Amino acid sequence: MTSELIAVDWGTSRFRAFRLDGAGKVLDRLSAEDGMSTVPTGGFAAVLERHCGAWMRANPEAPVLMAGMVGARNGWAEAPYSTCPASPKSLANTMFKVTDRVSIVPGVIARDKSGADVMRGEETLIFGTEVKNGLVCLPGTHSKWARVEDGAITDFATFMTGETYALFRQQSLLSRLAAEPEDLAGFDDGLEAAKDATGLTNRLFQARSRVLGGEMTGEKVGPYLSGLLIGTEIEGAFKRYGSNHAVTLVADGVLAQRYVSALRSHGASIEIISPERAFLDGLATIAAARNQEPTS
Repeated sequence: MTSELIAVDWGTSRFRAFRLDGAGKVLDRLSAEDGMSTVPTGGFAAVLERHCGAWMRANPEAPVLMAGMVGARNGWAEAPYSTCPASPKSLANTMFKVTDRVSIVPGVIARDKSGADVMRGEETLIFGTEVKNGLVCLPGTHSKWARVEDGAITDFATFMTGETYALFRQQSLLSRLAAEPEDLAGFDDGLEAAKDATGLTNRLFQARSRVLGGEMTGEKVGPYLSGLLIGTEIEGAFKRYGSNHAVTLVADGVLAQRYVSALRSHGASIEIISPERAFLDGLATIAAARNQEPTS
């Protein structure tokens, strides 16, 4: 980076922005509940001005780069997907310009014989890990596993782990059996159940039948569900990419702890990077790629 940069992580439920100096140091930051889903039609420019207008006026030369669901079909503007293999340079070359100053990082699409998979925002985090060759895991509502080769995303897969957990924990018959405070020993039980050949839907019902049969307490139901779903996700990812990989995990807090526990149970070596650090480094990397002169 050679100048200031205003970096915006604009997701479905949250708006986060950072003012960075030429070396990538955070000069200022803010977070607000102005996610993409809450902004009325035609209101995106006003939200950006309300939160970042002072920064933009303080340095009129600083570009504004945005990543995340702001570039989705229902966002500010639909940024076309970049195809795999996707690199910082390919994303920089297909950046969607909202104005002369404001641009959106495109999402990425992967296609194989089973169909297409897409991401928006995670591509920026992946490049912020600085992984050149390996697997990157981004847990969340829709967890992503990406294969990176020679610094480019060559393939990825999405697992609806977080959303599935929320649905079953809050709206299924399991919600009536779950009790507090949670007994985290149930998490390990769920990880073990994920390895069972009878499959996910059978093991989900086991959370009910074990309680009714006196083999599991209600306090274990929530952690069991979490372990079962995370374990199933990891089983699927390792089946796709192989299990003899180091995994770079972009996560923090309780979610990071649970994925570390699950990955270690599979014998994986793990490096953890915070989502904020990955986002900032990734957006700076894409910005630098945009400023590179083309090679002859």
